[in-house]
Amino acid sequence: MPTSTVEDYLKQLYLAHVESGGDVMATGELASAMGVVPGTATSMIKALADSGLVDYEPRKGARLTERGKQLALHVLRRHRLVELFLVEVLGLDWSVVHEEADTLEHAISDRVLERIDTILGHPEADPHGDPIPTHQGHVREPAARSLVECPAGESRRVSRVTDQSPEFLTFADRHGLTPGAVVTVLEREAASGAMRVEGPGGEVVALGLDAAARILAEPLEG
Repeated sequence: MPTSTVEDYLKQLYLAHVESGGDVMATGELASAMGVVPGTATSMIKALADSGLVDYEPRKGARLTERGKQLALHVLRRHRLVELFLVEVLGLDWSVVHEEADTLEHAISDRVLERIDTILGHPEADPHGDPIPTHQGHVREPAARSLVECPAGESRRVSRVTDQSPEFLTFADRHGLTPGAVVTVLEREAASGAMRVEGPGGEVVALGLDAAARILAEPLEG
């Protein structure tokens, strides 16, 4: 069984790949993401490479092997199902479950995990809209665009909030910018770095472009 530290590294490598679209993550970037010095990250990457979980190229970085990717997806499945369970069954606020799931994802057994999946009705996404990998290790990354990229005047449905800090999630919840909500980009001012969005109930919300980039939306069906 991989250790919790190994699982954290694999998960971070997978998330970085999804976010950037690139296969290789530089050692310095990985060290920063994990909150360790570069030497510590390099030692772990070499150990992961020896275990066949990553391909490592000195001075370039690391990429997950197929085996490493499958392990990373299994960790993400645990994390995201636990998040949804904490919200839907235990009634915790979506702004606090990310940190809780970071701890529980390493302790929960596969038997309990599959029971949670059944109780929740085999969901496809967690409370923040992140896709939940299947038991077989398949995941569908939705083709959504950030609010910054959405055309003005077009209504879209919020599908995902990528910033899972409690402060940002509390802000998004307060203004109804949560998965499933229908929003319309009213105007965008690149010079001022801000935009206005009409949310549920007609509320107009002013967003900085940086904040808007962390909320993804997709076209309305039909």
